[in-house]
Amino acid sequence: MALRHDVRVGIDFQAEGLLDGADDREARLELLRTLEGEGFTLEELRDAAASDRLALLPVERILAGDGVFYTPEEVCDETGLDIDFLNEAGRALGVPVREPGERAITEEELELSRSAKLLLDAGLPKEAFLELTAVMSRSMANIAATFTAVFGEALIKPGDTERDLGLRYAETLRNLGPLAAPTLQQMFNLRLREQMREAVISQAELQSGRLAGAQPVAVGFVDIVGFTRLGEDVGPDDVGAVVRRFERAVADAVEPPVRLVKTIGDAAMLVAPEPAPVVEAVLGLVDRSQEEAPLLRGGVALGEGLARAGDWYGRPVNLAARLTAFARRGSVVTSKEVRDAVGDGYDWSEAGSRRFKGVKGSVDVFRVRRPDGDG
Repeated sequence: MALRHDVRVGIDFQAEGLLDGADDREARLELLRTLEGEGFTLEELRDAAASDRLALLPVERILAGDGVFYTPEEVCDETGLDIDFLNEAGRALGVPVREPGERAITEEELELSRSAKLLLDAGLPKEAFLELTAVMSRSMANIAATFTAVFGEALIKPGDTERDLGLRYAETLRNLGPLAAPTLQQMFNLRLREQMREAVISQAELQSGRLAGAQPVAVGFVDIVGFTRLGEDVGPDDVGAVVRRFERAVADAVEPPVRLVKTIGDAAMLVAPEPAPVVEAVLGLVDRSQEEAPLLRGGVALGEGLARAGDWYGRPVNLAARLTAFARRGSVVTSKEVRDAVGDGYDWSEAGSRRFKGVKGSVDVFRVRRPDGDG
């Protein structure tokens, strides 16, 4: 839908008070004329002006698609869902619960309702669907917030008027918006494949005690302490900067024979044939984080792992991740196998015998650090 500029004006914007308070009255007038030409009513323009979002109306029009809305009753008739479940799903999705007869449900929500019915008919329990919906909605909210912050900063130019910014936002969204859906789908498929493969391999390992094709490997994880809380306290730009510093620090610290397998947001996974280089790399990262934020913690495990498509699976991977979650702020913990294999050169202290979710048997845990005076 192209925004038209050659429109005939019917509203007296000055008389309606819509130019009041504008820094650039001429630019405000041009924007209002454009919006009127796109079909926005006087009431819609008043509401937007009162909440300082006139520049965003072109974006809202694009996001609304064809602007067709449905009542809850129409959605129920169309999909076969009952009204109580539709309201529960709306709460899980984070949208307002619509009143009976209220024509406010978008085409996107109708499509989501159709998909929900297909999943329920395929055997997915309602509670499981609602849990998935809530988790995905929270994740998408973070993605949308980051998208808005990144593109907002990139698109604003010195001297912009409301009209300039609003039209530039709309044009960018029109061109880039269609690319977002397939990208998100591809990323979701990638992560889902990893999770399913890991789940299947973990179950097979628990059943048999050994994986075909497994080989000895030392696995280390480091993660950012308090990352979830950080996301609540600072803006997306600041969180993104923290993650980028973390990723650069990990990449700079890794030297053969240690290999960086992957970074996953606030965590990184390292592997090597022997544990000593992994312990040294993880300790180095955690020690440096005491002076250069973000603060890290780490865990290292040793055992039989399975290499597939550049990634690693098996008990040492699961255990290293659990040990990392167990570690205190700014500390590194390992399994007894790592302690026995690495031996002298570090200070070791017992942290007790622990049981970890998804790991068979109890694990003797040791804290490790460099001797006093070593950097």
